Order: sequence, then structure tokens, then C-alpha cells
Amino acid sequence: MGRKLKYAAAAIVAVTAGIYLNNSSLLATRAGGKPVLLAHRGIAQRFDERDLRNDTCTAARMQPPTHDYLENTIRSMQASFDRGADIVEFDVHPTTDGEFAVFHDWTVDCRTDGQGVTREQPMARLKMLDIGYGYTADGGKTFPFRGKGIGLMPSLDEVLTTFPDRRFLINVKSRDPSEGEKLAAALNRLPTERRKLIMVYGGDDPIEAIRRLAPGTRTISRAAIKNCLVRYLGYGWTGIVPDACRNAIVLVPINYAPWLWGWPDRFLNRMAAANSVVFVLGPYQGGEFSTGVDDAELFRRLPENYSGGIWTNEIETIARLTGR
Repeated sequence: MGRKLKYAAAAIVAVTAGIYLNNSSLLATRAGGKPVLLAHRGIAQRFDERDLRNDTCTAARMQPPTHDYLENTIRSMQASFDRGADIVEFDVHPTTDGEFAVFHDWTVDCRTDGQGVTREQPMARLKMLDIGYGYTADGGKTFPFRGKGIGLMPSLDEVLTTFPDRRFLINVKSRDPSEGEKLAAALNRLPTERRKLIMVYGGDDPIEAIRRLAPGTRTISRAAIKNCLVRYLGYGWTGIVPDACRNAIVLVPINYAPWLWGWPDRFLNRMAAANSVVFVLGPYQGGEFSTGVDDAELFRRLPENYSGGIWTNEIETIARLTGR
């Protein structure tokens, strides 16, 4: 009986050691280089992030401005790249005249001087709006950007033409599969090398359409990221990467990252081998909204010499911390 227990104990130790070695970053190849920085919405006005929902009018809860950039604009994107961003994220809505408007909100009521659902309007009409109209940091007493955002809402074609060799992450704002079909068609019209620089995330149905119709495009949806992380936590110790994590954008809240098998270097290597890119977000506490890695305190929670992606709303701050 004693000998059997010894054999069992030895087997347990061997298996444990094998799992440890298979998932230890001590023996993993480190990619090296600086982290990949993703500027969420470009350089944007910050706002009170407490109790946010997808339909919260963030322009009406703007913090006192420290710059005059407006999110999702050509000028904001250029400034982001100039300050060290490798990738800029922006939002799109299809328009009634066959284009895609680069704009965050489901309606134009909050941020502009217009009214109505964004996707129910032509690009020509959206171009006439003042996208700085609704910003206020004092409950509506003053509007510092009113009159300064007329004509600044770009189309997707404008962005891609202005930045022909830059990397972008496009956010599809709806759950409409036809939007994915339209965006896939637009992406498939691009040269292959240009298309490789674009990633897409958003609702489950439109993202599924893009995966089907533009299969070379890296994508992620809410359901896919949940499946990716949950399944990886379940059996990632084996080194097997779940299908949901392949050819994907893997978004990892910073408070969940240490629980991932092989974090950081072996995990990053596994995702890279699956043609996926990893971006660390700020802490996720439930609900519909995730923050970015936006200050020095959160940045210091990343592993030393971390070389994966960082999702940030404060590109100037984080770029400086990475030595750019």
C-alpha cells in the first residue's frame, strides 16, 4: 500500500511539474521590443466613467478639457499616431448612401446639433453636423467645442485614404448581420496588404458575417472573447488554443491576465502562433463598459518587459511610460 502511494505521489509530482514547465514563462521565448499601443477613439475628451452604459451621453459628462481634440476625427487620429500609437480604434455606422460614417453614438442627438439614428442618415447630411456641439463639463453652462466640429465627421473611405499604411481597429456598433456583410465587402475591395492592417470587433452577428466573408480579417465579438478566455482557462494548460482565440483580437482585462495559463510570454507566443493579437484592457468589474490602461498605476501592473498590446484612452501618458 505504501509503495502504491509513493508511485501515486510521484505521478502527481511529475504531472504537476509537466504542467508548470509547459506553462512557465521562464522557459518561453520573449518577443522583445516595446508594447503595441492602441489608442481607443484616438485622442479624445475624457468623461466620468462611473455607471456607464452603451447609451450613456458621454459628451454631457465630459471632464474639464486639457486639449481640443475630438474623438473619431482625422485630426485626432493623426495626433495619436504622432504621439506613439501603433493602432487607432474607431467606430463606424453604415449610412443610407452606402458609406460608413466614423462616429461612436447610435444617435447623433447627444454629441451633435442633429437628431436621429446615425445609420438612418446619408453621409452628406452627417457631414453637415457639428460633432463638438454637445460637449459640456459643467452641466450645460458652457459648450467649449460648439461650432468647432462642423464637417469633421469622416467616412471610412476618408480615414483609409488619409492613412494608407496605418493599422486600425474598427468597431461595428450594431448587431445587424447586414452591417457585417457591407463592411466585409468594403474590406475585400482593399488591396491584400492594406487589408492585413485592419482588425474588426463588435456585435456577434456582424462579426460572424465578416469572419465568413472576409476570412483573413482578425476579429472578435463579445461572445467570441468570452468563449476564448473561458475555454483557455479550462484547458489552456495543455497548450491547445481554442478556436475562438484563433485569427482573433484577444482582449484581456488586466485583473484577469495573471490567471491565464502561461501569462505573459508563453500566452503571447501561443496567441501569436494562432495568428492572434493580444491587448490588455483596464480592470473589468462587470457591466457593459471596459476601461483602458490609462495611468501609471495600471501600467505598473503589467509584467516587466511586457511586449503585447495595450488598450488605452490616454495615448500620451502610456506612450511616455513606454519610452516613446
